[in-house]
Amino acid sequence: MAEPQISKTFPVKPKQKPKPRTPKQTPESRYWSSFKTKQIPNLISSINSLTFSPAAPHSLAAAHSTSLTLYNPQSLFSSQPSKISLNDVVSSASFRSDGRLIAAADLSGLVQVFDVKTRTPLRRLRSHTRPVRFVKFPLHDKLHLVSGGDDAVVKYWDVAGETTICDFLGHKDYVRCGDWSPNDSNMFVTGSYDHTVKLWDVRDKDSSSSVTEVNHGKPVEDVMFLPSGGLIATAGGDSVKIWDLIGGGKLVYSMESHNKTVTSICVGKVGKLSGEEAQQYRILSVALDGYLKVFDYAKMRVTHSMRFPAPLMSVGFSPDCMTRVIGTSNGIIYAGRRKSKEDVESGSDEEVTKYERRLKRLGSGNALGLGPVAEEPRMRVLKPTSFRYFHRGQSEKPSERDYLVMRPKKVKLGEHDRLLKKFRHKEALVSVLGRSKNPENAVAVMEELVSRKKLLKCVSNLDLEELRVLLLFLQKHCTMPRYGRLLMGLTEKVIEMRADDIRASTELKGLIRNIKRAVEEEIRIQLSLQEIQGVISPLLRITGRR
Repeated sequence: MAEPQISKTFPVKPKQKPKPRTPKQTPESRYWSSFKTKQIPNLISSINSLTFSPAAPHSLAAAHSTSLTLYNPQSLFSSQPSKISLNDVVSSASFRSDGRLIAAADLSGLVQVFDVKTRTPLRRLRSHTRPVRFVKFPLHDKLHLVSGGDDAVVKYWDVAGETTICDFLGHKDYVRCGDWSPNDSNMFVTGSYDHTVKLWDVRDKDSSSSVTEVNHGKPVEDVMFLPSGGLIATAGGDSVKIWDLIGGGKLVYSMESHNKTVTSICVGKVGKLSGEEAQQYRILSVALDGYLKVFDYAKMRVTHSMRFPAPLMSVGFSPDCMTRVIGTSNGIIYAGRRKSKEDVESGSDEEVTKYERRLKRLGSGNALGLGPVAEEPRMRVLKPTSFRYFHRGQSEKPSERDYLVMRPKKVKLGEHDRLLKKFRHKEALVSVLGRSKNPENAVAVMEELVSRKKLLKCVSNLDLEELRVLLLFLQKHCTMPRYGRLLMGLTEKVIEMRADDIRASTELKGLIRNIKRAVEEEIRIQLSLQEIQGVISPLLRITGRR
């Protein structure tokens, strides 16, 4: 007769719950995590726009409420920013290519141009009849800018003359965003709530027709040219889409990793990663779900994700790749800055080498001023080839290459483990049912008894009081999904084997009725969940999210 299978290890361990998988840290994740994030609070209202100056030192402009706040990125958290006040809520801002002028649009329909250094208004461009939502200077043109607003009109301005050169009338709803081509100062794109993104040429005399048009499928919140100039990225709904303008507006890829509306996108660059070339471009997107996503559009995958505790409204990345800023709906800017070589050289004692710290501690000379203090001689490092290396004391700290032989820790066994070790199966079952506060231990003992083929024999040998304890345990835990597969089968066997004892006891009958009610309630819940699943599944198929 074959011997029953017996566990060789004690204590008997319950099955572990599945642990969430921790994402593997990649070089790019470490790069984006190197931006040490701090908060810039107290900006009153939602951060509608964040933009960096193209010229060094790449000043940051934050549009919030009726103010345009200018920051120096190298001293974001230490220096006092300068403010430009407007008459209405500022919706957008844009630096000129040389960084000396900045244009700001507000909800009164006015576009103003300010001198960055003196903060004085130089030009007032008024022609929009509704709130202006975006304003943009070209990358290579200092004399013109483009604006668009809720009047569905896109205007091309002569800044010096404060006049409108051309009105583009192709959109049918609010114009919310726009961007200039990095290669041609005559070409720009605009995005609208009519779901379309249009490419315009300022040299075209027909202002009602665009060069190219693409349909994003949702109201467009932001649009931008990618550095090559032949691709654009559009944000709207919960997706960011990439389009090939050279190919006639062909959809290249749609990234749908956000759960709520994507509000802003920008281009960021990463440094040299392992196995890759330098300056790889990424798309940074923020949404109302509070997530920042970094998208590698060369490999078409999300490479990094970060969660913030508020809906995100705007994002910006400095041209020198040193500063990343994110604006929220509650008036907080999450600014992250990487340390440059200059920061490290002029940093605190944490960035100074051990030798320099020792010189600081000792001073430049001794108490009599007779020259510098001599450095203490270093202890000689023992090599593995020496005899003394193998006769080190117990206080010697092991190195990384040493293999440590540790004494095995003594395992303290519970009462049910000691009884199982002595093959006293019934007593082990009764012990774990009566004393264990954790049902995992009781289920683990039952599984061990099943492997030894002794569980049913233990049930048949239980007296009435021990049977009551077992039925009470089954009443509490038999409907739990984690233990149901074992305990429901055991409940049927207990009722079948001990039917006579149950009929003879009023208390045991009551426990059986309670088990029946718990099972019926669980069945009712499962049927309700199946009905809900039947309603939701067709909706998921319709939306294409399954």
